[in-house]
Amino acid sequence: MPSVRQNATRGVIWIFAGFTLNQSIRLAANLLLTRLLVPDMFGLMALVNVFIMGLQLFSDIGIGPSIIQNRKGESPEFYNTAWTIQVMRGAMLWLGSLILAWPISLFYGKKELLWLIPIVAFSSVISGFNSTSLFILNRRIAIARLTLLNLCTQICSTAVIIAWAVFSPTIWALVAGSLISSLTKSLLSHRLMPEMKNRFAWNRSCAREIFSFGKWIFISTAMTFLASQSDKLIMGKLFTFKMLGIFTIALFISDIPKMLITRISNIIIFPVISKFNDLPRKELRIKILRKRRIILIGLGILVMILTCFGDLFILRLYDKRYAQAAWMLPVLAIGIWPYLLSLSINKALFAIGKPRYHAYGNFLKFIYIFIGLPMGFYLWGIPGAVAVVASNDIPLYISVNHGLRREGLSGIRQDIHATLLLVICIAAVCWMRIWLGFGHPFSQIP
Repeated sequence: MPSVRQNATRGVIWIFAGFTLNQSIRLAANLLLTRLLVPDMFGLMALVNVFIMGLQLFSDIGIGPSIIQNRKGESPEFYNTAWTIQVMRGAMLWLGSLILAWPISLFYGKKELLWLIPIVAFSSVISGFNSTSLFILNRRIAIARLTLLNLCTQICSTAVIIAWAVFSPTIWALVAGSLISSLTKSLLSHRLMPEMKNRFAWNRSCAREIFSFGKWIFISTAMTFLASQSDKLIMGKLFTFKMLGIFTIALFISDIPKMLITRISNIIIFPVISKFNDLPRKELRIKILRKRRIILIGLGILVMILTCFGDLFILRLYDKRYAQAAWMLPVLAIGIWPYLLSLSINKALFAIGKPRYHAYGNFLKFIYIFIGLPMGFYLWGIPGAVAVVASNDIPLYISVNHGLRREGLSGIRQDIHATLLLVICIAAVCWMRIWLGFGHPFSQIP
């Protein structure tokens, strides 16, 4: 049998390969769609997705993490109870969308939201039937099949979106792609482990364990939504939908390192640390920091590239309607560094059963956004609002590191070294840009 280390190494390779292909497809599709659709559609769809994500996160009881973390995670009575809860949750999410669609459409003054939200939210019903093999394979760190599943899903949904947009350049193209993505993933998930058949079941003991573990997951994910998506909710009122669409394009590209570390954290770091969570804290900390150093170097390179050359990328590849994203991208890119530092180690807190520090951090992040975003917009306009969004991960970083220090898993010294190296590299590359006559990447800020 392959060792945990071998599985983790193979998993990282598959994640990098799959992530590269996935993001290449997304970027190519994004470049094409920005020429077929107007910025307002991206802004409107971004707002719809925020509310769908809110429903999902405010009802997340950690079904997947429970299967991964619990010692009975692979027993049929446990994962079938989890699957039953998942199906019920998907149906309740859709009913919630029907209730919320009308007041949301009134608040934002967009009648389209009245039917867009329930239609897109139906993907929650479809996803509720996803096979629990997704979590079993994640638990075993068997990443190859999960990566291929995500690629197939991405290709199918992208093909539908582009084909629809070519013949009918409306927001329906984005809606259809969202539903096809959910349907494809749900159907294919049941082919990942044909020997495992999900069925409706209920075991009180298993359900009790899921809800007991999930109470802090629920709080944490609810706070995650408020922390990560409240900026778009507020911007939906402060910005025009066109400007929100332009911001979404800059955010889409700046979030590439964030999406990468999220996948590595959820699929590799969490299950691996969960297998070693009985070790003495000092020994566990050494194991984590030794591997984390390599991850931070890779993430630092991505942040440096996006910060130093993101504006040139936007101006060369996107048409003039999205030119303002050129100054937003470098600001957002450098701002995600505290988040990357946090997420590259915070799963250690989840693995030892201490997710509350992450929940506290996200709550502080939400307060920061709720107060700072309107204030930044009022004082400095759009640049002020974007700067607040870029710096909103600092409260989360402080809370997570407070928890890590208390639990004997602190990596603050490693964070300082990595941050100093990143600052030096960015300064050196920016100096070279100026010397070559391209100016600095923040010169486009109005």
